[in-house]
Parts: sequence; structure tokens; C-alpha cells
Amino acid sequence: MARIKAVKADHSWESALGRFLEYKRAESLAEQTQNDYTQHVSRFMKRYPNAWSTSDRLAEAAFEYLAEDIAPSTYNNRLVYLRTFFNWCVERGIIGSNPIANIKKRKADPRIVNIDEKILRELLKLPDQDKYTGLRDYCLILITLDCGIRPSEAFRLLPVDFREKAAEICIPAKIAKARKSRTLPLSGMTVRAIRKLLLARPDEWGPDTPIFCTYEGRQMNRHTWGDRLELYSEQLGFRIRPYDLRHAFSLEYIRSGAGAFGLQKMLGHGGMEMTRRYVALANEDLKVEHAKASPLNKLAAVTKRNTIIKKRK
Repeated sequence: MARIKAVKADHSWESALGRFLEYKRAESLAEQTQNDYTQHVSRFMKRYPNAWSTSDRLAEAAFEYLAEDIAPSTYNNRLVYLRTFFNWCVERGIIGSNPIANIKKRKADPRIVNIDEKILRELLKLPDQDKYTGLRDYCLILITLDCGIRPSEAFRLLPVDFREKAAEICIPAKIAKARKSRTLPLSGMTVRAIRKLLLARPDEWGPDTPIFCTYEGRQMNRHTWGDRLELYSEQLGFRIRPYDLRHAFSLEYIRSGAGAFGLQKMLGHGGMEMTRRYVALANEDLKVEHAKASPLNKLAAVTKRNTIIKKRK
């Protein structure tokens, strides 16, 4: 019988996770992603406290955890975070093997939200721009609808990243999801709003305080922004989540005649897969409009009417 290989006694999962996060911080991993690793690994280990004792128990627990009846997106999140952590532990000799190293993600269609223009116009009216938080919310909505920036990227922008005269915002590589910098053009409306927001900041915040921050000068995250949009959603009677605004930008960008490659660059996508979905949805819009407005509809109606008249004669 093969001997069951135990996890090294001097490496608890807590200490391994701590070292792993230090390594990821050195790679400039976003703080929110670090928090996600902590939550996913901790949730798994606390549910299966004996999993860390042997490779067999780790495999059994991991398979049971992934076998639960969960949505594909939830399954994929669990798989990716645990697999990356386990791979790192294997490379450092902390565990003998990664039981989920070769498991594939489940196919999940990306969620794309189509928001009517009327709702977006009403949304922009809701933030109270006489208050700092309302002005900040207005600017966040505006910049996302203007250039499709990811919420996680917007939260980490600094005043130096805003180039007012050039009417653009620079997303440094260290805060970009794909770790590649990109520069996004801004409309005059957005430039004026951001300028107003920066002028409303207390002097003591300084240049290291993000453009979009809490009223205490702290960095925002997707949870605080989600809560703010939830308040506006209740007033609208239509639920809008942080990423929905990015979807709205993408669809309107394509509908307005922009090309797919331009959208890909704006969104910071590494490939065209997700971009193609926006193009496909926009094309469906064209088909619906064509079915309504094709000149042949009138010609066909006239031809049909003439045919009926001839038959009656």
C-alpha cells in the first residue's frame, strides 16, 4: 500500500496562506484580489479542518467542495483560487501534489446587462452633487459610461493619472487587471466633472489619495460601490450593479459605430472572446431594427394589396 504523504508539519494552512499573499503582494496583485484569495482559501479550510493533514484528505475535501450544486461562475471561482494556491504550495514543497491541478473550468456564459438609455439618464440625475459622496458617485457613473473602465481600476486611480488638458485618464500597469497600461479618452462632460470632484477634496488628502475615495479619504472597493448603486437602484426600480455600467458602455460603443478592436483596447481585454459577445448583441439589435424599418416592408405591403385587388376582380 502506498504511504499517505502528509503536509509538512511546520506549515499550517494559515502560515502557507500568509506566505502566499506576501508573494502575491510582491507581484503587485490588487488588494481586492488578495482579499478574495483569503476568503476562498479560508472558507474551504474552515469547512474541512482536517484536509491539510494529508494529500488524500486534501483531495477528498477539494473534490467534495467542487461537487456541490453551485452555479458555474461560483464553481470556477472556487477552482481558480484554490488551484492557484495549491500550485504555489506544491512548488514550495509544502504539499505533495495539487489534486485539482488538471480540473477544467465549467463553461459559463458571461453575464451582459442591457440597460435602457432612459434608465441611465435617470441614474445620472440621482446623486446629490452638493455632497462629496454624491459628486463622487456621479463622476464614477460618468467615467464608466464614458470609457468602460473597470470599477477595480477606477478605485485606484490617483490625481496624477488624470490628464485634464489631454482629456484622458491613464491606467498604470500596476492597477490594470491585465497588468498592461492603457490610456482612455474622456469626453468634456467627464473631464469637467472630475475636475470639480478634485477641487472638492480636502487639502490634507494629498496626491496619494485616490480620485474616487470614501468621504474619509480611503480607497473604495466593489462592496462599498455596490451598496451605493443599490441605493440608486431602489429609487430607479431597476437593479444596477457596478459592472453593469461597463456593459452599458460596451453595447452603446458598438451601437454607435465603433469597431470591435477599438472596444477591445478600451476595455483592456486580452482577447476578443468577450468583445465578440458585445458585437453579437449589437448585431441582434440591428436585425430587430432592420425587420421593423426595411423599405421592403412597404413594398411588400403594396404588392400584397395589389394582388388581393386583382383576385377580387
